[in-house]
Amino acid sequence: MGYAVGRVADLAGITVRTLHHYDEIGLLRPSERTHAGHRRYSDADLDRLQRILFYRELGFPLDEVAVLLNDPDADPHEHLRRRHELLLARITRLREMAAAVRRAMEANRMGINLTPEEKFEVFGDFDPDAYTEEVERRWGGTEAYAESQRHAASYTKEDWLRLREEMDALNEAFATAMGAGAAPDSEAVMDLAERHRQWINGHHFTCTYEAHTGLAEMYVADPRFTATYDAVKPGLAAYIRDAILANAVRNV
Repeated sequence: MGYAVGRVADLAGITVRTLHHYDEIGLLRPSERTHAGHRRYSDADLDRLQRILFYRELGFPLDEVAVLLNDPDADPHEHLRRRHELLLARITRLREMAAAVRRAMEANRMGINLTPEEKFEVFGDFDPDAYTEEVERRWGGTEAYAESQRHAASYTKEDWLRLREEMDALNEAFATAMGAGAAPDSEAVMDLAERHRQWINGHHFTCTYEAHTGLAEMYVADPRFTATYDAVKPGLAAYIRDAILANAVRNV
C-alpha cells in the first residue's frame, strides 16, 4: 500500500503541507491513492523526493528542480556547475558579512563607533579590532581601560583624525629632536615626553608617571610598537622610551 503522507513527512524531515504543495504543482505526485483519496507514496516516489530535497538544499528553485527531474534533455552537471558557482559567491559574501559583523562587535566592545570605511580612513592598515581580545585580557579589569572606553565611545571620525594628527606631530617633534642630536634627558625632549603624557591623560585615560613609564617600556618590548615608532625614524621607539623615563624621574 506504500507510505502514508505523514510517514513520508517524518522520514524526510519536512511537513505534510510541503508534500501537499509538491503534489499540487506536479513536482511529486504520489503513485497511489487509497479508496478514500489519501496519498500513498512508493519507493520510487521516495527516491524522487530525495533528489528534490537534494536540489532544494543546494538552493535550486522549485521550477529548476522540476526541469532537472522531468526534462530528459536537462544536463544535471551543467545545472550543478552553475549552482556551485552561485554557492561559492554566496559563501564569499557571507564570509564578508560575518567579518563585518565581527568587526562591528569588536569595535563596539572597544568603544570605537566607526564604520569599516571610517576606521580605514582613521587608522589605515592598523586594525584596532585585531587587538580587542589582547587589550581586554591585559587591561580589561582596570579603571584605565574603562576610562579609555568611555572616551573612545564619544569620539567621532573627525575626533579620531584630529587625535591622529596631534600624535603624528608629537612623534615628528621627537624625531626632529633625535635627528638634531638632542639627548633624551635634555629639558626640551623631556618636555616633549610630558606633552605625550598629557595627551594620553586628556584623551584616553589618567596617565600617571608610573603608567607612562609602563607604556614606554612596552614601546621597546613589543615589536609592534617598536615598528610603528621606528617607521617614523629608526631608533625612535627607544629614544621616546628614554625620554619618558627621564621625565618621570624629573617629576618624582
